[in-house]
Amino acid sequence: MGFFLMGCTDILTETPRATFTPEYFQTKAGVTGGITSLYADMRYMFGNGYFLGANQAGTDESTWGQNSDGNVLNIDFSGVGTINSDAQTGVLWSAAFSNINTASGVIEYGAAAGVSDALVAEARFFRAFDYFLLVQTYGGVPLDLGAGILKFNTSTSRTSVRDSVTTVYTKAIFPDLLLAVNNLPDAGRVTGGVTKTAARLFLAKAYLTYGWWLENPNNIPTYPICDRTDPDGHNAAWYYQAAYDMATAGITNAGTNFGLQATFYDVNVATNDRNNEIVLYADHTQTSDTYNGGSLSYSTGGFSTDNFASWFEQFSYPTITSSKTNTAWNGGNSVQREAAQWGGRPWTMLAPPHGVFKNTFADKSNDSRYDGTFTTVYRGNWTKGTISQTTMYNANYLPVAVGDPIVSFLSKDTTGVDYSNTTYNSTIGAGVLPTRADFVIEPSAISRICYPGNWKLGPYRTDNGTGLGSPNGSSTRPFSVAKFSELFFIAAEAAVKGANTTAVTGTYANDGTAKGLINVIRARAGKWRFSNAENVTKVQDHSAAMIAATPSTIDINYILAERSREYFGEGYRWLDLVRTQKLIELSSSFVICGNTTTKSIWKSHVPETFTRTILPGYYLRPIPTSQLDGMDGTAAEKKAYQNPAYQ
Repeated sequence: MGFFLMGCTDILTETPRATFTPEYFQTKAGVTGGITSLYADMRYMFGNGYFLGANQAGTDESTWGQNSDGNVLNIDFSGVGTINSDAQTGVLWSAAFSNINTASGVIEYGAAAGVSDALVAEARFFRAFDYFLLVQTYGGVPLDLGAGILKFNTSTSRTSVRDSVTTVYTKAIFPDLLLAVNNLPDAGRVTGGVTKTAARLFLAKAYLTYGWWLENPNNIPTYPICDRTDPDGHNAAWYYQAAYDMATAGITNAGTNFGLQATFYDVNVATNDRNNEIVLYADHTQTSDTYNGGSLSYSTGGFSTDNFASWFEQFSYPTITSSKTNTAWNGGNSVQREAAQWGGRPWTMLAPPHGVFKNTFADKSNDSRYDGTFTTVYRGNWTKGTISQTTMYNANYLPVAVGDPIVSFLSKDTTGVDYSNTTYNSTIGAGVLPTRADFVIEPSAISRICYPGNWKLGPYRTDNGTGLGSPNGSSTRPFSVAKFSELFFIAAEAAVKGANTTAVTGTYANDGTAKGLINVIRARAGKWRFSNAENVTKVQDHSAAMIAATPSTIDINYILAERSREYFGEGYRWLDLVRTQKLIELSSSFVICGNTTTKSIWKSHVPETFTRTILPGYYLRPIPTSQLDGMDGTAAEKKAYQNPAYQ
């Protein structure tokens, strides 16, 4: 209920009141307090599992998993639920308008406090950032929250008018981000503070997205209905060029503040969090429940600032069983739930289809991004739990020690895997290969129940000691919102769309073409420092092979495949496919094992093809019921406020 949320988090109920007032924003403390809340409130979205699910489910990267409820089922489009205005796509709506109002207060009144333009520019960045998320997700949204266009609102407003997509971009997003580019510093005011590079990245992406919207190659409907004519007289090609120029400016002018990490592993390993490739993140801490925004010991997850996104993309690995003897199967859970990056708390809400492993990540030898994305080997850690013996027995009754592989997801389908063996009971239906002590699962046997977890998002704590830590608590890691690497993808996509290219100079020198830009990312992907699957240092350089494998002609589908390899499971995919109007083409069919959550499929490894019915109107998410219920107006007026596919 965005229009009833004043300041940061207080909800107006019977007695209207505001946490922030115009007078407060005219003090330096008020300005800095308001801006601090904008950083903190990113956590209501980034790290929230339901927000992640809304940006993953129904795409070629994710479908529903064993434990999915309506929050995922209803937006998968595969016949297991029906998307409606109660579907869990409203996390953004409920969080963004509160932030926008706070930012407007800083912008409108902050000058009276005598603060620098750079400080106010942080608020401009966040207002544009939230409006950009909103317009991509819902279409046109209100610029007037009750006090006038882009004005700070201090009173309850029970009416609302949605502005057009063109108005939101040209009156709110572009002006604010242009001022942010001009006034923000090269280095953040505080650790993790927004910068020129962050503003350039999001302005370039907004230009790119608006260019696609103006072009509308697949005739996807918009709402509120309006002409796809830019009020400033520019066409789609102009915006593609602007996106290219802004993105390449971000690459060449980042200085020492931002850049690419040496390897993909370095970008995502928790011990290297807050590295210089992360342009924007929602931060957390393991020293305080209050400042972490979620319990450090036990969290239920929910509509809060908990960082529980990784739970959605992890299967129930603690059910894996080995034997305590080698004469008769005497089961014990050999892989305990642990607060480590490979593990964490499993909710089994989002499962990756087979295409992820067979097509997207087809090259698992040269490209380090498969190994740097998934937990593919689950290792024994039972002595951290209640089992004290040093040796257990696994597949083929072979002995395994702590740290040995218990279950391995194979890189390719392999002849001879036996899934019907009942002697060695992994309890997850994993297969057995002769002479191997680890249970195995082939890519074609990955199911809604059992799949590699998303290693990138996994939790990490420094206070586990020698035990399991607190795997049921909120993750205390920062959640990455934007990465320097995306500037290369934005520029490459704009080039594919026809932007004139120029050579990029400096640290990341290349010819500036789509292929040249993508090859910078692919070359880095070929460099290895560590293997998660083998759990050993692995210094190898396959960058030449990666570059050689890049096709001579880069198209949008290849850009999207590369984006998936780089950002799999991080919440980019829905917006990527909506922007490029490729959602129906790439997500309407997928293959995975298991089509129910009954116990019988624990032994089932038969791939099935599923289809999705994705209508053009589903490119926009529904306005939440809570917003409509809180508005004055007739039923017809509320119906007209809703996006047409959900009316």
